[in-house]
Amino acid sequence: MNIVLLEKDERTLSRGDERFQHIRKVLHKGVGDSFHCGIVNSFEGNARIVSLSDEEMELEFTPSFDSSALYPLTVIVAQVRPICMKRILREAVSMGVEKLILPISDLGEKSYSSSSLYRDGEYRSILLDGAAQSGKTGVSECILTEGVEKAIEEAGEGEKLLMDNVIGAVNLSSLSLQGKRVILAIGPERGWSERERGIFLSSGFSPVLLGSRILRTETAAVAGPAVALTRMALI
Repeated sequence: MNIVLLEKDERTLSRGDERFQHIRKVLHKGVGDSFHCGIVNSFEGNARIVSLSDEEMELEFTPSFDSSALYPLTVIVAQVRPICMKRILREAVSMGVEKLILPISDLGEKSYSSSSLYRDGEYRSILLDGAAQSGKTGVSECILTEGVEKAIEEAGEGEKLLMDNVIGAVNLSSLSLQGKRVILAIGPERGWSERERGIFLSSGFSPVLLGSRILRTETAAVAGPAVALTRMALI
């Protein structure tokens, strides 16, 4: 946790909160002490502990500058096992991806979408954890959709790229993407179906590769954005 993130009007943390424990046991802060803090999708600065008991602490926040900016990269990634998706969400946010769209794919397991990760809103805490790792306040927008048609609609306009080992024609690393808004689609473990490939292609997506090896979705969901951001001259 490289920054403690608070919601807009949040200034009190309870003992059961992971942030409370981090401030006390890792940062070793007490009344009157300050630490690096930020407001979700807003300013970062310093928080000072103004009161503290065994059960809660009250904070006073002083903003310094807005560090909420994210990179103009949208990632469409088909839903996979929740344990894998947690890693994908966390890493995507920490890398600065602006928007994540999670469709149910033809070849993916349909029950994933009813997981507690989404049903109970657990994914939100994963996103916040990724932002805290980055040391910035920006948190990616995350959208769940029923299929790739809706995902493409939600993605909007930009340089549309389909990562696919079956029809990929050029390496992602060979593209010039500087100054462009990029939409990168990544399939599930079993890949995109022929129907989905057709939809992507008819919607203006260009097939690309990350080399000749077949990667796990959670690996591709880190390597793909990393290469794209490099070609966008942002990292």
